[in-house]
Amino acid sequence: MREPDFWWQKPGIAARLLSPLGLIYGAVSGWRMRRTGFRADIPVICIGNFTLGGTGKTPSAIAIAKRLAAQGATPFFLTRGYGGNLAGPVRVDLQTHRASDVGDEPLLLAREAPTIVSRDRAAGAAFAQAAGATIIVMDDGLQNPSLHKDVSIAVVDARRGLGNACVFPAGPLRAPIATQLAMVQAILVVGTDTGAEPVAELAHARGLPVLRARLEPAPEAIKAIEGRNVLAFAGIGDPRKFFATLALGGITTKIEESFADHHAYTDNEAAGILARCEAENLVPVTTEKDIARLTGQDGARGRLAAAACAIPVTLVPDDPGMLINLLDDALRMSG
Repeated sequence: MREPDFWWQKPGIAARLLSPLGLIYGAVSGWRMRRTGFRADIPVICIGNFTLGGTGKTPSAIAIAKRLAAQGATPFFLTRGYGGNLAGPVRVDLQTHRASDVGDEPLLLAREAPTIVSRDRAAGAAFAQAAGATIIVMDDGLQNPSLHKDVSIAVVDARRGLGNACVFPAGPLRAPIATQLAMVQAILVVGTDTGAEPVAELAHARGLPVLRARLEPAPEAIKAIEGRNVLAFAGIGDPRKFFATLALGGITTKIEESFADHHAYTDNEAAGILARCEAENLVPVTTEKDIARLTGQDGARGRLAAAACAIPVTLVPDDPGMLINLLDDALRMSG
């Protein structure tokens, strides 16, 4: 589903008309979030977000797992595997699994640490612990009550913030913001814009740490396309975030094509991108998630996967010490 533009604008007539439904949805989701979940025998860190759409959860989860591993822990990722057809629990195998099996994000996570896909989060946690995990890093799941979280960090996009601050379907919030803030131990603002300052102020008022970070594109990937004419395409939560990342890397895109989050490209769409690149001498450039969905496909999708340059991004905290202290607290819980 493509997000409606009015979610990210000041509340207008569409938000007002849908607000009664938002009240009902918010009441149900807030009640659900407060339910007691299964408590694992090892710490669980949840990297979630307050809104529907992309905020940078996956690179945030990867950065946190790397820091946990550097501190001597054995982190396993736990994710629902959105877009895949396997219910799990199953450990992602990069040699055999495709995005159609486990989703695109788990394929990226599995490059960094063992990754368990499970729609039943409690069963997934038990599976991870039996496989040797000493700590679990959940990618998403803040609003899912089935598994108790020891630490929850909400990732907020610095440009879009909370949008119109209304609850779905009137806006992008998954539950009322007060309810969600009560469930987290910190927020992580990704980017340098000011759109997240209202929620940062709310967090400060509650005594919650506000961590800040930025996404940096891999220098070698940027160098490979320097001076080239680029067609950038992305099917993620906020394609404009990817296009802005390219701009920060000094890449000027001639054409930008946006698709819905987790978009399943058709052969015709892939052929169209390839045809435009050939006609205008452009290099197709996209995200690692998009490449993950295209890889292993036949026809034009497979050709596009082979031709496109993927731009990996890394989360770089402004103050690594704040993040390390938060993770140290989680590790102490493991005894």
